[in-house]
Order: sequence, then C-alpha cells, then structure tokens
Amino acid sequence: MVLKKFIAAFVMLSMTFAASAQFREGVSYEDVYDGETVSALKSHVRELSAAHLEGRKAGSEGERIAAEYVAQVLEGYGVDVLSPASGETFGIRTASGDTLISRNVVAYVSGYDKNLRDHYIVVGARLDNKGTMTMTVDGRPVEKIFYGANGNASGLSVMLELARMVQTNSMMFRRSVLFVAFGASLETFAGSWYFLNRSFKDADKIDAMVNLDMLGTGSDGFYAYTASNADLNALLRTLTGDLQPILPEITAAEIYPSDHRAFYDREIPAIHLTTGRYHEHNTERDTQSIIDYENMERELEYIYNCVLALAGDRNGFSFRPSEVQSGNKEAADVFSYNDCDQKPMFLNSTDPRIFLEKWVYQYLKYPEAALLEGIQGRVMVDFIIEKDGKVTDVKVVKGVSPELDAEAVKVVSASPKWKPGRLAGEKVRVSMTIPVEFRLEKKGSKSSFGIK
Repeated sequence: MVLKKFIAAFVMLSMTFAASAQFREGVSYEDVYDGETVSALKSHVRELSAAHLEGRKAGSEGERIAAEYVAQVLEGYGVDVLSPASGETFGIRTASGDTLISRNVVAYVSGYDKNLRDHYIVVGARLDNKGTMTMTVDGRPVEKIFYGANGNASGLSVMLELARMVQTNSMMFRRSVLFVAFGASLETFAGSWYFLNRSFKDADKIDAMVNLDMLGTGSDGFYAYTASNADLNALLRTLTGDLQPILPEITAAEIYPSDHRAFYDREIPAIHLTTGRYHEHNTERDTQSIIDYENMERELEYIYNCVLALAGDRNGFSFRPSEVQSGNKEAADVFSYNDCDQKPMFLNSTDPRIFLEKWVYQYLKYPEAALLEGIQGRVMVDFIIEKDGKVTDVKVVKGVSPELDAEAVKVVSASPKWKPGRLAGEKVRVSMTIPVEFRLEKKGSKSSFGIK
C-alpha cells in the first residue's frame, strides 16, 4: 500500500512538472488536447506575432526574423526554398529619400505532369504588419506593438501548413506550386510587385494566384474575391459539389486591398481568401487571443482542395475583369451572378445547387454511347437568365465528350423560368456557370449524377 501511494505521488509530481514546463513555454492545458494541425497553426501564430518581432514592420529586424522562421519551417517540411535563409531582399525608396530593405521568402513544390510542371499556381501571404507606435500617456512615452496575429500571422500560418500538405501529396499536383511570403505588402504591395517584375523570370507561366490574408476570425465570415473572373468562379462553384468542411462566400466586392492586386496588374487570375475585417484590425489588440484555430483548420482543408483543383485543371484560366464573356454577352448588358444585389432564384432559392438537384439531375439521362465507353466527368455549362426569367444562350465552356456535353445543354436549355436577378432595383440579364456531373460507379455499371 505504501509503495502504491509512493508511485501515485511520483506520477502526480511528474505531471505537475510537465504542466509547469508547458506553461513556462507558453503552452496552455488546452494545447495538450489539440490535434496536430491546430497545434502547428498555434505554434506558427505564436512565433510570428511574438512581442520581440515588434509588429514585423517592413524593413525591420522583426520582419527579417519572421522571414527566417518561414524559411526554416518550409525547409523542415521538405519544401524547396528558393530564396536565401533570411529571404530575397529588395529596396524601396521612402518619402524621406532613404532606402527601406524588405524581403520575400519563396518556396517551391514541383508538379508531376511533364506538360504542366513548368506552369505555376502561386500561393501568397503578407509577411509584414504595422510595427510599433510610440504614444504619450500621462506625460510618459508608451510603445504599442501591432502584433498582427490575424494580420497576417494567420495567413502565413495557413500557407505553411498548406505547403506541408502539398509537399506530402505532391504526386497529385499537375502544376508546380510556389509559396511566397511577400514583404512590404503594406508599402504598396512592393514585395509582390518585385516578385512578378524583377525576381521570378517565368511570371508569364503563372496560371493563377491564391492570396491568404487575415484568416483567423471565422465569426466574421469566410470570403473569396476573384474580381468576378468567370473561370475562377466556375472552379469555386465546382468545389461546392464536393464534401467541404467550410465554403467561402464568393463576393463581387473587394474586402480590402492586398497582394492579389499586383497579380491583377499582370493580368493573372487571382483568388483572395480571407475572413474579412475585424474589430481588432490594425490595433494592438490583434493578438493570439482573437484567433479561431479550429476554423482556420477547416479553411486550410478547403484551401488545399482549391489549390489542388487549380493545379489540376487541364485547360487553364483566362484573365477577365468580369464574368462576362465574348459572343452574345455584351459587358454593358449582362451581369455576373455575384454582382447582383438580388441574385436570380430557382424554386425560391438563390443557391445554384437547388437548380442542379431539383431540375438538372431529375431530368438528365446518361447517353448510351458514353455509358458503353465508360465516359464520365464534369461539364461546365454557361447560360443567361433573362429579365423575364427565361434561360437562354446555353453553351458548354469546358466539356467532356460530345454526348455528355449535348445532354447537359439540352436539360439546362429546358429549364423553367427563374425569378430574375436585380441590380439597383432593376431586373438585369445575369450570366451563370454551373458544373453538371456525370458519374459511373465502374465501367459498365449504373450511372449517377450530382452529389452523393
């Protein structure tokens, strides 16, 4: 009995010492029960928003330390880092005539497709923040640190874990993926401009960009801004047909400017993913305490699926500032689905999936020829909802086979009237693109459509 009591006391004492050590290292009891991904995200945010980085102002020692941390983590994950250990430096001439030295961190995972591996998807995240500010309080100077836990240690942390996932599953990615932590983003997006115009020599082979900026406050929403690019919006809508832990709201209004703008200037399609503005934005209260790590983990899974889809697309993406396409769609006459104040409705729902589930997949027939040949895939169908609700100008923008393409067009063309979309209170013609799925369980077996 005495021996049992001694052992129990020893175990309790060991646990106490372990817990004490964890608290000394800044780890709470909650951290002990976190999953691997959440633990990693917490660790990254903790390091990148630490007080000794003093807000990571562009050109500061804190920005350099942050760049070194990002490079070390990427190397530890087996990702090829192309820039020096403390980042690739570049100079910015300030208003005072001085030169500010900032830096980018660039890393790379090669794609497997010999025809597409020399084309790139760029995943970027802002490295810098506002730094510090000295204020006078009660006659004494007080320094305030803009820690930037959400802006943008959160986006950097998601990028780091995304790089780990892409590296682990690199044989699934047709295109190569570049990961870039952009310095001096708050200085007119200087880092992204330098990367595109001075540093990366194959910028013309960048097929799309994904920008991760402020992803840590899930209660404020999750948004995808594409500048209403038709190809990117169509791809994002295809992801809604898969089982996702979270879905962003595709918005036609830019949440706030970030490094995606430099890619727009080079006419490279880009998606800006963010949880949006928040009360602590650009204040000293932007600390680890406001971060929703579980939601960040869900966002990470969605972003991984998004980048995988971008890297695997066979046809690539064209740059257009609106979802309007050539042909019968004139820019002054046809508006994007996401540009509408009141979106078109099918069966009193603005969700395109209702149209697919209640109409398209109810009447779609698997063509016999395609069934016998084992042909399946996703047909992207574009159409216009007129001011009177009729569906017109139905055509395939990305097809699978003549048989599947024709069947998809036939069923969409036979659609009942919609409730038309409105902009500024007026009915407008609206462009939509939907994915029509044709699936086979196995060759020669029964066919199926849509979401299971």
